[in-house]
Formats: sequence, structure tokens, C-alpha cells
Amino acid sequence: MIMVGNSRGNGQNLARHLLSPENEHVSVHAVDGFMSDDLHGAFKEAEAVSRGTRCKKYLFSLSLNPPKGVEVGTEVFNDTISRVENKLNLSGQPKAVVFHEKSGADGKTRRHCHVVWSRIDTQAMKAIPMDYSKRRLNELAKELYLEHEWDMPKGFISPRFRDPKNFTLAEWQQAKRQGQDPREIKAIFQDCWKHSDSKKAFAASLKAHGYHIARGDRCRYVATDMKGKVYSIPKWASLKTKEVKAKLGDRESLPSLEEAKANIANTLSLTVERLAQEQTTKLEALEKDKQAKAKALAEKHAKQRALQKSLQEQRATKEEQARQERFNKGLRGLLDRVTGQHSRTNTQDKIEAFDAAKRDQQQRDELILRRLQKQRDLADRHEQATAKPQALRTELRTDLERLEALRNRNCTPKNDGHDREP
Repeated sequence: MIMVGNSRGNGQNLARHLLSPENEHVSVHAVDGFMSDDLHGAFKEAEAVSRGTRCKKYLFSLSLNPPKGVEVGTEVFNDTISRVENKLNLSGQPKAVVFHEKSGADGKTRRHCHVVWSRIDTQAMKAIPMDYSKRRLNELAKELYLEHEWDMPKGFISPRFRDPKNFTLAEWQQAKRQGQDPREIKAIFQDCWKHSDSKKAFAASLKAHGYHIARGDRCRYVATDMKGKVYSIPKWASLKTKEVKAKLGDRESLPSLEEAKANIANTLSLTVERLAQEQTTKLEALEKDKQAKAKALAEKHAKQRALQKSLQEQRATKEEQARQERFNKGLRGLLDRVTGQHSRTNTQDKIEAFDAAKRDQQQRDELILRRLQKQRDLADRHEQATAKPQALRTELRTDLERLEALRNRNCTPKNDGHDREP
């Protein structure tokens, strides 16, 4: 069930669209929670209520489209609508449900559904937030495909069910961390079988989802994944062994389970090496950036110290001149020496010169301390920026060691039960 939803205003345009005669048949299935029993009146009510808030997009409109070629009954639509309401916190909100029947390009009539809710919570007089509605609807749509065993669109298959050589770092970590949904695995096997007409095509299709076919024991046709788990192809594709044999041929033409696992380990090693190198490149770029900033900081500080030194020397010269001008010359100077004034002035000048030197040294120290603090800040930021890439690189190197051990072990891990059909 493909779901497309969005918040919107202008309810009258929406009502006209939903009732458009371009559809072969339009059926207003339900108008619930409104005083009016028609779409135009219901959406006018919703607009009127929204005026008590600042919400301009007071409606949430959703289309429900069944998979191509699948007949879906009204009870499935009703169940889906209820589950959407729970997902998006729209339970109890006024809504209208409209069914459309329309012929497609292939001449076949398809039935789909539109649901429109009022977003305004009349108790709180606030609009119900629709944050992450697309992601939530996609999660529910995927659940429906799995539950009803419909052919699942490629976009719904989790990124962890991909050929590992194409993994991003996030996908690699997700594939290691998360479990695998048996329903999704079964859908993958069935879809790959359905859309392949030869052993080569089936093997390539499965490989695109991270599975490698092999010959198992007891005359079985199997596939294995990046975690070494073994899957019986007939069971997971819901086939008879003779059907599998007809397409895949003699078991002996397939690689052994050990060879398949070694191939996966080789692929994963290349992937992990690439991801580890990405972290190394990132760390090298961060180190280069740090060095450039440290150099710029040092050059800036050198200029500041040179300027400070020049200004202090100019000020010291002026202050020394001012102190010297305090001494009288000639007869007044002789009288100052006799009375002791010259000695007192000299003592005052020495005190002021000492204080000036102390002040200048304090200013130099402050400049140095500011520089040291900036260097420490730069080092702290660098440490914070490199912590994650360093940890990831260490983790990836551990993964590489584990893969190397798996590749060299050349033995079959015990079946952990995933060979059984869910």
C-alpha cells in the first residue's frame, strides 16, 4: 500500500478535486466528526475552527494506493486508516474518506482511497504536529507489504539488505547492529526468484541484496549472508526443490558453502578497508586543518607581540622623558639637591619606572596566556573532532581482523535456526 500524505489548506479546492468527475466512480465512504455530511461543508467547518489558531494547513490529506494488480477490500483500507491514525496521533479527529475507481493506461480499473483529517485539536486549540509523517507512513506501508505478502517496492527494502561492497559507514554499522526481519528476507528471496529467468540472474539478484548462493549439505540449495547465516532457497522462496533444481541446475556447479562465505569475507574486507581509509582520510584532513590553524595562530601572535613591544617602547620613552622633566636645572636644581627635593623626585621616578615595567610585563603575560588558551582550545576542538573518526577506525580495524580470521578459518558456522521458514 503506497501512502502519500501532506498537510494542506484550501479545503474547497481539495473537495472539488476529490469529487472530480474525471474518476469513473467516486464514493464518499464516510464523513465522521463533522456537523456537515458533505465534503464542502466538512472542510469549511475545519477551516472555521482553524481560525482560532495560527495554523494555515489545517487538513492532512492522505492517498492509499494498493499494489498494482492487487484487489484490496474495504476492510483492509479501514484497518490501514486506523493504523495511520495511531501512527500520526490523529485518532478521534474528524475525517472524510473517499474511494475512487479509475482506469489506468493498461485499461484495468484500479481502486484507491483518499482520507482527509482535520489537524485541529479542538480541546487544546492547537494543530496536531505532523513531524516525520513521511517516515512513519513508509514504516507502516512496509509493514502492510510484508503482512499481505505483496511484491515489495525496491525502495522499501532496508539498506542493510544490499550488496555489502556498496555499504556506507552507516549502513555497515546498521547491518552489524540490527537483526534481520524474517518476513523481509522471505520477500527478497521470493522477489529475486520471481524476477529472474536463469541461475545467473537469480544469483546476481540475490547478491544485490547481500546473499550468495551455494551448495549445502544433504543435497540442499542454499544462500548465505554477511553474518554467515544459511538459508534454504526452497524454503525461503516458498518453492519445491525440483523447481529450484530446474533453474539452478546441478548442485555441483555451485560454489561450496565455505567458498561462498570466503567470497563474502573478501567482499566485506574490501568494504571495511574502504570505510577505514575514509576515516583515515578524514583524520588526515582534520590534522592538516589543525596545523594550518596553529600556524595562523602563531603568526597572528607574533604580530601582536611585535606590535605590543613597539607600543610599549614608545610609551616607555615618553614616560621616561616625563620623569626626567621633573628635575629642575641650574640654580633651582642646586636648591633641590640642598633641600632634598631632588632625592625625593628621583625616588618617585624609580617607583613609577618599576610600576611601569611591572605593568608592561603583565600585559605581555596576558598576551601570552591568551595565546596559550587559544592553543588549548584549538587542541580541545581537534581532540573532539578526531575522537569519533579514531574510534570508528579502530572499530573497523577490529572488523577487518575478524573477517580475516573468518576467511582463513574455512569452516562452516553452526546453523542458528535461520534456515527454518518463519
